[in-house]
Amino acid sequence: MSILQGSSILITGGTGSFGKAFIRYALDNLNPRRLVIISRDELKQFECRQMFNDDPRLRWFIGDIRDRERLTRAMHDVDYVVHAAALKQVDTGEYNPFEFIKTNVLGSQNVVEAAIDSGVKKVVALSTDKASSPINLYGATKLTADKIFILGNNYAASYPTRFAVVRYGNVTGSRGSIIPKWKAMAERGEKLPITDLRCTRFLITLPQAVQMVVDTFDLMQGGELLVPHIPSHKVVDLAHAVVPDAEFVDIGLRPGEKLHEEMISPEEGRRAVIIQGGKYYVIEPETPQWGYKPIADAVPVPEGFHCASDKNDIWWGVEDLRKVLESGI
Repeated sequence: MSILQGSSILITGGTGSFGKAFIRYALDNLNPRRLVIISRDELKQFECRQMFNDDPRLRWFIGDIRDRERLTRAMHDVDYVVHAAALKQVDTGEYNPFEFIKTNVLGSQNVVEAAIDSGVKKVVALSTDKASSPINLYGATKLTADKIFILGNNYAASYPTRFAVVRYGNVTGSRGSIIPKWKAMAERGEKLPITDLRCTRFLITLPQAVQMVVDTFDLMQGGELLVPHIPSHKVVDLAHAVVPDAEFVDIGLRPGEKLHEEMISPEEGRRAVIIQGGKYYVIEPETPQWGYKPIADAVPVPEGFHCASDKNDIWWGVEDLRKVLESGI
């Protein structure tokens, strides 16, 4: 049984793709005493309320993680926090850097400080593969946020609050996915734009992402950065899975985009271990000052370990990808 069972949980950015999947899982499996959603968009909150039939366990807060006072109010009597709010579009970040810093960096600091001041027990923050060896503004802000949450345990050392991070790749069915755009273009007889025909990416399903967050709450001491052991795929294979007879046009990499994504850099790999029979990698904290102990039964990764989408040991081909897409997850 998860420690989340029957508890009071808050999720920032709770009306996004992950947030809605987490709400559904929590209502169906965790019977939360209270599930608080804080987000900025009242229309999305209204639509989300209808989706869940105004379940009486849900509480709705209009607010922005840039506003620490609002976060503190929302976290009153909250046991656990899932931090999913962020600005996430790579190309948008290249042209709006100040806004990404205000939300992804300063907003993360606000979440840490509000959680400590409110007596929250555990916080799990969602990260991205773009935070590993970042080359774009978005990735740099998420790496900074990762550090804020991991090292936030130093600020919380004499308090009950602990922080951990989960880092994963592209999510099937998430908002902003290229898949609906490809389908519409194929119906019009247009060629599908591919940023580079050599591109590879990681892929995780929404149910896997939600389960990973729940697992993290159960196993974390504070300071861990969890990475799932998930498949890679070629972007052209994904396009063929969406449109079997697709024709492509190579438009080149967009500003700030990588040819291959990375989840664990060689430097981080020196602190990485494998847990749960290979289900997750954990990057353990480098300078824990809050009583952290090495994970029991963890297996160290091989010397020189580097987790990148073009060097993966698990791959999804066209048929694998098609099955996942047809399943609707």
